[in-house]
Amino acid sequence: MSEPHATAPSADDAADPNGAQTAAHSSELLAEVAALPGLPGVYRYFDADDALLYVGKAKNLKKRVSNYFQKSHGGTRIGHMVSKIVRMETTVVRSEAEALLLENNLIKTLNPRFNILFRDDKSYPYLKMTGQQPSTREYKQNQALAQQNVAGAAIENIASRSSISATSFPRIAYYRGAVEKKHRYFGPYPSAWAVKETIQLLQKVFRLRTCEDTVFANRTRPCLLYQIKRCSGPCVGHVSDTDYAQDTRNAERFLRGETQAILQELEAAMMAHAEKLEFEKAAELRNQISALSKVLHQQSVDNVSDKDVDILAVKVQGGKACVNLAMVRGGRHLGDRPYFPTHVDDAPASEVLEAFITQHYIDTPPPPTLLVSEKVDAELIALLTEQSGVKISAVHNPREQRRIWLEMAQKNADIQLARLLAEEGSQQARTRALVAALDLAPDDLDAFRIECFDISHTAGEATQASCVVFHGHKMQSNEYRRYNIEGITGGDDYAAMRQVLTRRYSKMVEALRVAEAEGTSVAKAAQLPDLVLVDGGIGQVNMAKEVFTQLGMDLGLIAGVEKGEGRKVGLEDLVFADGREKVYLGKDSAALMLIAQIRDEAHRFAITGMRAQRAKVRTGGSKLEDIPGVGAKRRAKLLQRFGGIRGVAAAGVADIATVDGISKDLAEEIYRALH
Repeated sequence: MSEPHATAPSADDAADPNGAQTAAHSSELLAEVAALPGLPGVYRYFDADDALLYVGKAKNLKKRVSNYFQKSHGGTRIGHMVSKIVRMETTVVRSEAEALLLENNLIKTLNPRFNILFRDDKSYPYLKMTGQQPSTREYKQNQALAQQNVAGAAIENIASRSSISATSFPRIAYYRGAVEKKHRYFGPYPSAWAVKETIQLLQKVFRLRTCEDTVFANRTRPCLLYQIKRCSGPCVGHVSDTDYAQDTRNAERFLRGETQAILQELEAAMMAHAEKLEFEKAAELRNQISALSKVLHQQSVDNVSDKDVDILAVKVQGGKACVNLAMVRGGRHLGDRPYFPTHVDDAPASEVLEAFITQHYIDTPPPPTLLVSEKVDAELIALLTEQSGVKISAVHNPREQRRIWLEMAQKNADIQLARLLAEEGSQQARTRALVAALDLAPDDLDAFRIECFDISHTAGEATQASCVVFHGHKMQSNEYRRYNIEGITGGDDYAAMRQVLTRRYSKMVEALRVAEAEGTSVAKAAQLPDLVLVDGGIGQVNMAKEVFTQLGMDLGLIAGVEKGEGRKVGLEDLVFADGREKVYLGKDSAALMLIAQIRDEAHRFAITGMRAQRAKVRTGGSKLEDIPGVGAKRRAKLLQRFGGIRGVAAAGVADIATVDGISKDLAEEIYRALH
């Protein structure tokens, strides 16, 4: 990340109220800065409330940190941050690469106020090919043996169903998660759609299987994919392991961009079979060549010399930014994905791009070439090269095909940011309309907070309540909460609402009382909403009124969303607990659109939780989750392998131990728990 260079302070700098002036900081802090070593490390700045302001890395701590206190930064984001610094912490490390790792871990964990932050909301998907690739020597030996005794080996393999093993026929699959050495992975891909499209291409051209090993092991006749020529039918011996290995090898080369070499080899093999009068085999290769040529015509790009490239374009406007990442893998353009960082303020585009590169490629393997819309610090690229072990080059002003890619990524970044700004403007207008319609007067419209509750169950079974939160003009999914409702009569929604509101707000009210008594910060103790929505009419509102009265809370916070005539959307009324008349906002009202959005999100969150809870109760999955060492992933693998909790219970210790991630000791523990 680019940072200011050190300059000698002037008298004007010391008097500048917006600058990083020396006189504004304590002598203890300045002495600590002067005593810093000239070694690589990470520094952290804190304000008067001990809140973390900024995390940075440095090749030379003394030189880098001194920059902040020896230079005027004016009224910029950095200047505003420096003016708040009261305390700092530093950590010395062995190299700048270690400093880069530590810096990013701290940024992602602690969320400093002045660091540009890209959130890891999703992991990247991969295309997975099971099993290890045989060496070139092993591959040639197998091919030679097959050619020596084609008839005997093939007939024996096809005739003996018991000789067919899933491990001899790798499968391709969509995968998201940590990679394992025993399998091969291709990617990452920008979206699930890109992976699934690639799998379809491999099915059309190379006819590789996608079925699970358990399905493969129990097939007695080929499935529909074989009938429509999307699989070669290895499960029932319709293809030899040698031919399938050849297809697997070609599929890997296709994913790496070696398409022309594959075509040439297939054409040579087709002619060789034709000369031997093996016309059926030659026809199969001809069809494969035709399918591959069609795919290349649809999917290839003009410049096939670039196999793996990431294209990064950034757009900054109105205190917001978008970094658009487009991916080329194996010479194929796979699509793009936008990222929207927080804490941008007035940061330049180059700083936003460097922040993305730093945070993104710490966890994701970088390709050899990056095409960037802004010039990137050469030291940062050198650090990434050292960290990843891959020689990386960043090209700022590309030509020809590369330039076309970058212009396309830049256009997408412009469009995505414009869309974000339009959506945020619309949400702000909706918040403003709701505040006006309900005659509320929040201190800060951007901090206006709404919490909405909904109850969900099926005939009284697995009752759950949901609480969703809206503030900052958007839904805050990380603050959503679910509550399991117990100790009530099944189907009693009023009792469920009483329980969830009591559990939600009793602790908050108590924390506020303690904070007021001790004179501590009320804001840090609890954050009560400005409006509480309940999905229901006067009955639910009266129940909320009783709870709020007992807790001594303001009844003006409560509003019920009462369904209109015929339960039609747009005809809802708002019912209040403080005696106000019902309010009908109108089906075209921006305020009603916001209420409907929040109410529908609460309903969605409640019903998905209820269904998951009900499924767990009915399948007995909770028995597995109660076993120490069996988390969600291992439970899913067990249920998938044995077809459900009954299958797991019927399995022996040895069978359970064959599941990936289950040791013999854990298998014995599972067996004892289920019996």
